[in-house]
Amino acid sequence: MGAQIRVYRQRIRSVSATKKITRAMELMAAARVVKAQQAVRESTPYARAITRAVSAVATFSNEEHLLTTEKEKVTRAAVVIITSDRGLAGAYSSSVLKESERLIARLREEGKEAVPYLLGRKALGYFKFRQRPFAAEWTGDSEKPTFDRAREIGERLVADFLLDTESEGGVDEVHIVYSRFVSMVTQEPEVIRLLPLEIVEGTEAPAEGDLFPLYEFEPSVEDVLDALLPKYVTSRLFNCMLQAAASELAARQRAMKSATDNAEELVKKYTRLVNQARQAEITQEISEIVGGASALAESK
Repeated sequence: MGAQIRVYRQRIRSVSATKKITRAMELMAAARVVKAQQAVRESTPYARAITRAVSAVATFSNEEHLLTTEKEKVTRAAVVIITSDRGLAGAYSSSVLKESERLIARLREEGKEAVPYLLGRKALGYFKFRQRPFAAEWTGDSEKPTFDRAREIGERLVADFLLDTESEGGVDEVHIVYSRFVSMVTQEPEVIRLLPLEIVEGTEAPAEGDLFPLYEFEPSVEDVLDALLPKYVTSRLFNCMLQAAASELAARQRAMKSATDNAEELVKKYTRLVNQARQAEITQEISEIVGGASALAESK
């Protein structure tokens, strides 16, 4: 009985130490997610505005630019997969990877070759473990993405998009798979097509009494598109990375809170077992004493 009590107490100490770690990680994630949410709120209006600006240039001009024109035959499509560098975030990375697998399967059904571009160690480990090829990798800043990293990735994507598909190994489309931050409770895996640009300006009829705006382009439409499109790719990609970072921190906070609650329940359970074992031991000792006293009394 004494050995069993020692085992229970050892488990209580172990679970209590784990609870301290998960509680600390929960508090750290809670502190960081506030800044991540603020970064998302600050970047989203700019990303939307520049998307509408580029769409307006493409809509209200007759210029056919490579980055805004659909290719007649699409054979290769880039799939940018944004995951985390660390675990302990629940199903955050696995949900993004599952969504990317569905996208890759859909592209293959359409006769397109999917070319993965990986962000985060979880995506890198997923593809390396399965010995699947990928075009590029970036790791180390999933929780706090930087604009310089977004610019680096954007330049690589634009460069590969401008290459010839058959002779130089370029891509005809660019898709992004990431986790969109909705709230502290909800983060949804989402797929967007980054290139060619999907027109969002001028697709709806104006309301009664409203007119579409008129645009003048200087020095030329092509020069405006050449200047805007790299900024569009970088800002849109950076916003996706910020959304993913906020989603990762929210998922980690929720997972660590669940782990802390489970640890508390285990401590209560083992404490009850220790009390029961100690009471059983005391009862057994009393029974032995009473039995011994009775035996002595009978012998006299």
